[in-house]
Amino acid sequence: MRCLVTGATGYIGGRLAPRLLADGHTVRCLARKAGKLRDVPWASRAEIAEGDLRRPDTLPAAFEGVDVAYYLVHSLGQRSFEAADREAAVNFAAAARAAGVRRIVYLGGPEPAADRKVPSPHLRSRAEVGRILLDSGVPTAVLRAAVIIGSGSASFEMLRHLTERLPGMVTPRWVRNRIQPIAVRDVLRYLVGCVDLPPEVNRGFDIGGPEVLTFQQMMQRYARVAGLRRRVILPVRPLTPALSSYWVGWVTPVPNSIARPLVESLVHEAVAGEHDIARYVPDPPGGLTGFDESVALALAKVRDGQVETRWSTASGPDAPAEPLPSDPQWSGGTAYSDVRDRAVDAPTAALWRVVEGVGGEHGWYSFPLAWSVRGWLDRLIGGVGLRRGRRDPHRLQVGEALDFWRVEEIVPGELLRLRAEMRLPGRAWLEMRVEPAGDGRSRYVQRAVFLPHGLPGHLYWASVTPFHAVIFGGMARNIARGAERTGPR
Repeated sequence: MRCLVTGATGYIGGRLAPRLLADGHTVRCLARKAGKLRDVPWASRAEIAEGDLRRPDTLPAAFEGVDVAYYLVHSLGQRSFEAADREAAVNFAAAARAAGVRRIVYLGGPEPAADRKVPSPHLRSRAEVGRILLDSGVPTAVLRAAVIIGSGSASFEMLRHLTERLPGMVTPRWVRNRIQPIAVRDVLRYLVGCVDLPPEVNRGFDIGGPEVLTFQQMMQRYARVAGLRRRVILPVRPLTPALSSYWVGWVTPVPNSIARPLVESLVHEAVAGEHDIARYVPDPPGGLTGFDESVALALAKVRDGQVETRWSTASGPDAPAEPLPSDPQWSGGTAYSDVRDRAVDAPTAALWRVVEGVGGEHGWYSFPLAWSVRGWLDRLIGGVGLRRGRRDPHRLQVGEALDFWRVEEIVPGELLRLRAEMRLPGRAWLEMRVEPAGDGRSRYVQRAVFLPHGLPGHLYWASVTPFHAVIFGGMARNIARGAERTGPR
């Protein structure tokens, strides 16, 4: 089959594409910018089509000749996400129908309970997208999953950090609601299996793992698998979903903008009402993956630094698309910069290892308290903060998140360019270059660029400039020293 995967830069899409390739299918991935998929390990085996689901004129070429189209995008965490998802789904359905696509496959959320008059906006939006696709005139399979357990998933990161960081906690009463979690490997198995569904199948399917648990039980079971003491959990009534999301946002890497819709969804019980998918995609010989095994597999991936994709991999359409300007006039006004240049008594390979290893557990090589405070302030005003960390402790690729930055460009051994995603009155980049200097030595060139937005942007730069010698100067100095200490390997 020729398969089109939308959302290939995201958590599920980035794992589905290589599995479809492994099964012998031809895979085309739709991305707003082709460069976002340049560095994924399977990029050379897939077709990359540029297009935007909110711009219908960009879609016909991507859908041409496609047999099966996967809809794996959502605007969770963005403003007006319901309207954005509705528009994208309508455009996707129209493009699939016009191109003669034979099958649409959509991964959505659990169906809101009929007795609830006001389902969460997140669940309401996912259900609406499903209806749009089912009514498209193209045979559609809607897979409805609740909590997905896998290394790097937002649900797993929320569960993991709440359990690991809080030996005792006062929680909202929704932690006693029933949930049917499912392992990411089983989700992917169903998605791949839907390629072969008969043409008459046009319906939704509930998918879930073999166990029904409460979120409280999931935390206790996680603690046991992770070798932690039993957690003290006291559910109380006053913690509303809004308050709960702020609590989750402070304790876990998941920012409030994403935590809130996830928490609002957990207020509803999410138990599969049927298992009809097994008629078409039979359960594996050993059965579906249990919760404890799912957690153990995810923790092993995290421990070994083998996380394929993370919830933070995808960037929304509101993210700036323009590259860092080489000419200040590009911005139509002032562009501030801070440039540091240091000679390094170590080869370029040693320096590059340090540069590519910045962030996450390695930190930013200067004044850790200042970086930490900046991260906390960012989360306080609704930003992503520092806790997103990094997917791999040693390797980076274009498009992935790195603390409150996103990798915009990487030239191995030479250049790392990061675009800021913290809340700022303007736009910012941090560029790190490694250059040979002869005689086995190298040169480190570091440049921070800020494009201010209005008067607040200029005032912001003026307020932080006095600290640059400590922050950026210390960073350049310590990166150089780190390379000199490690030397060639």
